[in-house]
Amino acid sequence: MIGVGKIKQYSNVLDKPLSKGKQEVSLSAFSFLFSELVQYNQTQVDNIAELERRLEDAGYSVGARVLELLCHREKGNRRETRLLGILSFVHSTVWKVLFGKVADSLEKGTEHEDEYMISEKELLVNRFISIPKDMGTFNCGAFVAGIVRGVLDSAGFPAVVTAHFVPVEGQQRPRTTILIKFAEEVLRREARLG
Repeated sequence: MIGVGKIKQYSNVLDKPLSKGKQEVSLSAFSFLFSELVQYNQTQVDNIAELERRLEDAGYSVGARVLELLCHREKGNRRETRLLGILSFVHSTVWKVLFGKVADSLEKGTEHEDEYMISEKELLVNRFISIPKDMGTFNCGAFVAGIVRGVLDSAGFPAVVTAHFVPVEGQQRPRTTILIKFAEEVLRREARLG
């Protein structure tokens, strides 16, 4: 018979290939899990800065794993060695795998040469979050900033990554900007590579 073959049985989950598989997670399931992550961490801290740091730390481990997986699947175990290459990889490939679309924009900072910004009009982790008045500037985008920092650090591009709200005229909700400030060693290496 054509099209009927023997199905290979795997004795261990580690023996299964890392195929693409289904890459989507239910939005409601993700929202529930993320809200639980925020609520749990909120009970463990005393201030907003500490809560954002804990969310960033949680995102960091996700980013390191995402880089390993994507380098294996998409790039044949090769990694980016240039600054613009890794930024493009984060802006397009990583963002598309995590959020189902490319980020809205990738820009170089005008004031500092070592700063880049990834902007998103409506970041998924901020979409269903309502922030109480007493928490003022709390930004769940710290989780995504942690993911970006995890990807960059694991790829050999150490950086300080933070999430900020940027007000937009005519819109009720502000835009989220992920600010990436690369370490001096990254800029020296990039200048040496020419």
